[in-house]
Amino acid sequence: MPELRDIVERVVSAARPGEQVEAYASWSRETDVRAYGGEVESLSSSEAAGVGVRVVVSGRQGFAYAGSLEEHLVAEALAEARDNARYATADELVGLVVPDGVAAAPLELWEDGLGTFPTEGKVALALDLERQARACDARIRQVVSADYGDSLVESAIASSTGIAAASRRTTCYLAADAVAGDGDETQTGNGYSVGRCPEDLDVAVAARDASERATRLLGARKPPSSRLDVVFDGRVTATLLSILARTLSGEEVVKGRSLFAGRLGEQVGVASLTLVDDPTIAAAFGAATYDSEGLACRRNVLLERGQLAGFLYDGYSARLAGTSSTASAVRAGFKSPPGVGARALSVVPGELDQAGIVSLVGEGVLVQGISGVHSGVNLVSGDFSVGAEGLMIRGGALAEPVREITVASTIQRMLQHVLAVGSDVEWLPGIAAGVTLAVADVAMSGA
Repeated sequence: MPELRDIVERVVSAARPGEQVEAYASWSRETDVRAYGGEVESLSSSEAAGVGVRVVVSGRQGFAYAGSLEEHLVAEALAEARDNARYATADELVGLVVPDGVAAAPLELWEDGLGTFPTEGKVALALDLERQARACDARIRQVVSADYGDSLVESAIASSTGIAAASRRTTCYLAADAVAGDGDETQTGNGYSVGRCPEDLDVAVAARDASERATRLLGARKPPSSRLDVVFDGRVTATLLSILARTLSGEEVVKGRSLFAGRLGEQVGVASLTLVDDPTIAAAFGAATYDSEGLACRRNVLLERGQLAGFLYDGYSARLAGTSSTASAVRAGFKSPPGVGARALSVVPGELDQAGIVSLVGEGVLVQGISGVHSGVNLVSGDFSVGAEGLMIRGGALAEPVREITVASTIQRMLQHVLAVGSDVEWLPGIAAGVTLAVADVAMSGA
């Protein structure tokens, strides 16, 4: 951490009169292990470090990066960013953020234990995951993959506008994909366990989850088409929230590429629906102390009791909209400049678990997996049509499995027809938490 801070401060200290300079440095180490057939199929460990530099002069922005922390290469990146700025298109709104006085949340996202955990232990977790997933049910024919993965990331950012921030975090996970069979039929299911150090991981939970999700779909058939209530499993809801996040990007709204453009303050959902992006929740996989421009992360309410309460902004999109940044700048790493995005989306939970919501719905379908999201959802019109699989709900209980169905509606309509939000919030890899969500009157296309 001190080295990264020193590097970015040194770059910024070289700013010339009339120019803004920002330096973002990061170091990361990742390990991935895959077990298959009782053996290690693959094991990889990688380490990366570098610095990204932005220079803004007279409304022109240049960016360049160095895939190393060596001083002469970082200096070359600064020179290249300056050169790139000379040829950039002028934009009076381009510029770096300034400190806004919001204090950083006291998060501890780093576990020393991950850095010292031996490779042999990581391999053992992956092998144990495969073994337990196979042993959960006699119908499990194969575990396609049993993975252990982890990441340690440290970063620092500084700018000539007064930004100075540093952070670090660790994450790790287990993931299994199981195949269940009955005769000529096969079905797949996946299971996860996530944490900040290996002690947080639960092999049995991930194995059992993968097994149950695969076996309960055996015998699935295509049901008749109908309109019915749909209960989205938490992992499906996490995918839906990730989609919704794109419509709540301030930049997309300003440019008219969101179904919510011009609707701030309107009642767009039911009163039981409150949606927030809150990276200050330590349990969130995407939790962070600072955003990618160095502002302290904070809780941003997007929907409040169904009312459209706000959008997400980084520095540039905030200037486009004539407002302030919500500290929602994200970046893929030192090789790219920041953009706007969510980190930790979640719906304020209700009082019922999934079984309680299934009982409340009475008749409908539980969707545990969807496909075709990128082609089946239009973020401007709100049209929603995706492939799905799951189980029918009859008499308030889960019944026969179904597959090869399509569920269709619009995002606008679904928000207005939420029946219940679950109490079973689960933080998963990605930018959104899973939670059971029931929506009324959705078209299901089957046989």
